[in-house]
Amino acid sequence: MADITPPAYRSIPIIPKLIPGAMEGKGPFVATDKINEALGFPGHLVDDWHDKAIAKMGDLLTRFRSLKVYMDACVHCGACSDKCHYFIGTQDPKNMPVARQDLLRSVYRRYFTLPGKLFPKLVGARDLTREVLDEWHNYFHQCSECRRCSVFCPYGIDTAEVTMAAREILQSIGYGQKYSLEILGKVHKIGNNLGLPAPALKDTLEGLEEDVKEDTGIDVLFPMDVKGAEVLLITPSADFFAEPHIDSLIGYAKVFHATGTSWTLSSMSSEAGNFGMFIGNYDQLRQAALRIRQAALELGVKRIVVGECGHAWRVAYSFWNTLTGVGDGADANDRFAQMLQKQLDHRYKQPAHICEFTWDMIEDERIELDKSANDNLIVTFHDSCNVARGSRMGDYPGGQFDIPRNIIRAVANNYVDMDPSTTHERTFCCGGGGGVLTDDLINVRVKGALPRMEVLQQVTDMQKVNFMACICAICKTQFTKVMPIYGFDRRMVGGVHQLVSNAIVLGKNK
Repeated sequence: MADITPPAYRSIPIIPKLIPGAMEGKGPFVATDKINEALGFPGHLVDDWHDKAIAKMGDLLTRFRSLKVYMDACVHCGACSDKCHYFIGTQDPKNMPVARQDLLRSVYRRYFTLPGKLFPKLVGARDLTREVLDEWHNYFHQCSECRRCSVFCPYGIDTAEVTMAAREILQSIGYGQKYSLEILGKVHKIGNNLGLPAPALKDTLEGLEEDVKEDTGIDVLFPMDVKGAEVLLITPSADFFAEPHIDSLIGYAKVFHATGTSWTLSSMSSEAGNFGMFIGNYDQLRQAALRIRQAALELGVKRIVVGECGHAWRVAYSFWNTLTGVGDGADANDRFAQMLQKQLDHRYKQPAHICEFTWDMIEDERIELDKSANDNLIVTFHDSCNVARGSRMGDYPGGQFDIPRNIIRAVANNYVDMDPSTTHERTFCCGGGGGVLTDDLINVRVKGALPRMEVLQQVTDMQKVNFMACICAICKTQFTKVMPIYGFDRRMVGGVHQLVSNAIVLGKNK
């Protein structure tokens, strides 16, 4: 990897000096014909891309009324201008949320509004040219769809939906992003983002059983494809092999073991992440989600629990019900959704987050914890954006903020929060979400991490924080990559269930 110099910390967090064109040409690799065609997209940029792009935009405007509202509602008030981590870090004005939206909005005005057709220059309307198309590919892949800007927008414009629409248009004409589309192809073919086949996954889980046995003396199982188990765990595939993710997987297993909960993983559906959301394609989103429904039906489980992955939980919480029938209110005409509804145990939330499961067990005193096991750590918590702004936990508003923190306080004696203007619903994205977590965008990722690194530095200096807990696989991967560039130890980041794993007291198997 080329040497990357991080942006300097700001002494006062103000709007940075503008550097027009700073991130021009810094976009991602274009998907190859093989990657595109595997998903049903054109293999390369089609000859009649202009007409097909405009037609696709018209289709999206018709299907999603919200998108048309977002195209028309913006008054350029500037409330969002300094809220994006990528703008703060790159200083490129086209990374202001309003300016990035206008890359699409200006073309919308030209082809879908009367003033834009008659007087384009007067209303900021632009023809769709190849230069504009390249601009879309470049800057709409410098957005993590984190929706922080939407929190501050007086009209509630969802920038993530605008980004998703732009990416959907690009894919439809054969100009998609290599990283996200390649990952989706692996999910459809094998069942996880990493392309891990079942034998490799089985071998990994057996190795984990041996490691935990050696460490604890207890036979903690990591079962796979067990029919009739109570819980199907759907977790990010990074949990199977990468540090620090794997420590959280061990934590989940210990919780299930300590509470006597039968559980299983699925070899054919071993991925919680769903990049269909990132690319804005609901057909791809549903296709990936249906693998989970298939696994649940084939294994006959009663509960579905989602591991530590931010966007996976947003997809599960916000999309699974309408896409697959997991949850309540399944389509009466969807036979498999109805079958799943009858199979699942509706005394419990369907689906549930692993933090909800663990917190319930802690409240019911079904887990014994030794908080002193984490006394070497002073812990803070990073609210992952898709959990904070796109989903919920528990039975009340704000549960997604309280429950992870409650768990941390239950397993550790030393906890502090970061600056409240950068946590909860105002949290800054890690800088790697939304399909940005690829080395061809490392420059964008490092600069996008700046606001979170600034605040982490504050609590490190003032309160001696030496561990930042997360509940998102992308956050963990992003931070372990960029934190050393900012002078932090990569081992300073880990999962909430890594802390649970340290503190949980296991009894001998009966």
